[in-house]
Amino acid sequence: MTARPYVLLSAAMSVDGYLDDTSPDRLRLSNAEDFDRVDQVRAESDAILIGANTMRLDNPRLLVNSEERRAKRVADGKPAYPLKVTITASGDLSADLKFWHFGGAKLVITVDSAVEKVRTTLGGLADVVSVGPQMGWGLVLDELGRRGVERLMVEGGGTIHTQLMAQDLADEVHLAIAPLLVGQPKAARFLGAADFPGGSTARMRVLEVRPIGDVVLIRYAPKERS
Repeated sequence: MTARPYVLLSAAMSVDGYLDDTSPDRLRLSNAEDFDRVDQVRAESDAILIGANTMRLDNPRLLVNSEERRAKRVADGKPAYPLKVTITASGDLSADLKFWHFGGAKLVITVDSAVEKVRTTLGGLADVVSVGPQMGWGLVLDELGRRGVERLMVEGGGTIHTQLMAQDLADEVHLAIAPLLVGQPKAARFLGAADFPGGSTARMRVLEVRPIGDVVLIRYAPKERS
């Protein structure tokens, strides 16, 4: 049986738990030092995953920006960039998004009913694979494992973070806490409501806490609950 990847959730959020505000412009939560840390985590990953909705809203390139880190990946026998992955059940993607036009290989994981739609939309911009009639995170991780992905970095959005945490599939969580308060109920949050393993009293193990400028990084091991 193919091993599933080690799943690392990465997010920057405000003190009150928001990933963004409701303005048209992306809220900058991290600082330059923390963006560099994220770049290092990306460089250490075999694949980076974001949801299709996050891709549509933020239009990220999702790259390893450091030339030195890309060179080290190549020296280690890896592609210069990690595999970029998105998932979609609807197949509603645009070929104009930056995600497809920067970096290395791209993969879309979808369902049977949408696979031809995605292939028609993207042409040769990405590999497209279906996991069957319905989307399931176990199926997604199995597919990535078959493709040799050992370490998966998940950069959102909140719905995906919530699902992976609720299904006890996240091995590690990196939270960069910015000294900001958003206070807008309609803004995106790191986690939504869910039945999380162990309930409200289960405490995750802390792996690390350190300041990075005015941001605080907290690393958790969510499967190690007590």
